[in-house]
Order: sequence, then C-alpha cells, then structure tokens
Amino acid sequence: MERRELGNTGLKLSCLGFGASPLGNVFGQVSPDAALSAVRRAFELGINFFDTSPYYGGTVSEMVLGNCLEALALPRNDIVVSTKCGRYADGFDFSAERVTKSIDESLARLKLDYVDILHCHDIEFGSLDQIVNETIPALQKIKEAGKTRFIGITGLPLGVFTYVLDRVPPGSVDVILSYCHYGINDTALVDLLPYLKSKGVGVISASPLSMGLLTESGPPDWHPASAQLKSACRAAVDHCKKKGKNISKVALQYSLMNKEISTVLVGMNSPKQVEENTAAALELSNVGIDEELLHEVEAILQPIKNQTWPSGIQES
Repeated sequence: MERRELGNTGLKLSCLGFGASPLGNVFGQVSPDAALSAVRRAFELGINFFDTSPYYGGTVSEMVLGNCLEALALPRNDIVVSTKCGRYADGFDFSAERVTKSIDESLARLKLDYVDILHCHDIEFGSLDQIVNETIPALQKIKEAGKTRFIGITGLPLGVFTYVLDRVPPGSVDVILSYCHYGINDTALVDLLPYLKSKGVGVISASPLSMGLLTESGPPDWHPASAQLKSACRAAVDHCKKKGKNISKVALQYSLMNKEISTVLVGMNSPKQVEENTAAALELSNVGIDEELLHEVEAILQPIKNQTWPSGIQES
C-alpha cells in the first residue's frame, strides 16, 4: 500500500484510509466480530490510517474502534488515528470547555493516550469566528498537553477552510478533511490544493463515492443531492453495470490518482469491503485505471459536474 506524506506533519498515511463511521452502525448493524475482522484485515493489507468521531453512532464508532485496536494490540507507532470534536449526537458545541472535555472522553473510548489528529467536525455549523478565536486555541492547548499530535478542521463547503486558515496563526491547523469534493462527479477540491500547499496544510479527502451516489445500491433516502444529480449518477452506475464493471471501483481509483491528496477515506465494515478497496488501490498502482470506462463515465456526469448540495444531512 502506497504511503503519502500529510502536509508538514511528518506523518505518512496509507493512500487508502479506514473510515470507521460504519462501525457505529450508521449504515446498519455491524457485529463486534465483523468490526474486529475488518480492522485486522485493513492493517494486514497495509492500511495504517483509521478515522472516527464521537458523532458516529453516538460514540459507538469510537468505542468499537478502541476495542478493536486494543484486541489486536497493534504497535502504536504503526497506526495513525484521528477523531473529531464539536459535533455530537445531541448537536454542535465548539466551545473551548466542550472540546477540552471531548478529547478526554474520546481517548477513554479509544483506549489511547493520544490521537494523531484531532479535527473540529463540520465547522460550517458553528460560528467560524468562534472556531478561529476559541476552538483552535483550545485545540492548541490540547496539543501542548500531548493529547493530540496535530489539529485539523472538516466541513463540506470548501470556503470554510480558507476562512479559517486565513485568520489563524500559521501552523495552527495542520490538516483539512474535505468530503464529497474529489470524485468523478465533483473535483472542486482541486482548485484549493495550491492554496493548502502554500499553507503547509495536509489534505484528506473522504466520500469518494459521494455518500452512495456512485454505488450500485444507490444513495440512502436522506441523501440531499438534487434529482438531476441522482439521475445522472444512476445513469453512470447503469452504464458500468452493462459493461460488467463496478462504478465504485472506478470512482475510488479516480480519487486515489491525485497524489496531492494524502489519503482517501472510505467507510468499511467487513473484511470483504477492505479487500475490495485495497485490491482497487493496488490495481491502480500496478495496472492503472480503465481509461476508456473513466472517459465514458465522465461524459455521462459532465452536465452535473461539481454540483453540490446543502451540507449537514449526514457525513459518510
């Protein structure tokens, strides 16, 4: 599994990251045994980055991931673990008091002494000025206390990243996590990459399948995309199916192609999913992407390219 450097952190992440939101039963029940098998298989196949949040499943994802990491006794230096703060099952709270308490709760659930990255989660739902003036300084103190090595921010609208990074002292934010903005149907994140590089900020991208749009099973009922966007993605899915191909594999490979993005987070809940995703990543490295199919899919999706939706329904 290819490793990529994350901004100026010195961390080297597997190009494919393990998104642990499904371990919180966000997309259906996942048994403890299935979760353990998935995490074990991910590590065996070279995935070293595991991402969670207290929001996923109302803290269940963190607890399950913590149990898995403890049971597997993985060497701490061989894994990179990130969690988040500010978004919870009962709402948002980016106050210094809450995020300071939040990291202690997260570390207890994860059974770790520190996380590698602590993100402010979906910052567009708070006051961005509070994030700048209160939350990030609180996270700096958490970092100084040794409870996190690096600080990140996450959100759907790309404008939140420039707003915050332009207003905090250089080096205060090490990483951004963007979702649904680097895939076949939406590459808006590309325009931001030179800016982020100039700031020394590492880039994590999530949801390469656009929260289910680029899957054969389709998006969940709550998906906020327009009917036009859903219809175009369904046409692309059907086109791949007719050719005996799976759009999810092509979509994941496409997202992995940009090496300025350090890792692509994909939600996984079984060894089978882990194996399929790692096989797609390895095939991309060894053989390359199916260029003909990619161009056909891009042509189908061109009318809705970079069409987004209101944020905040759910994050995959």
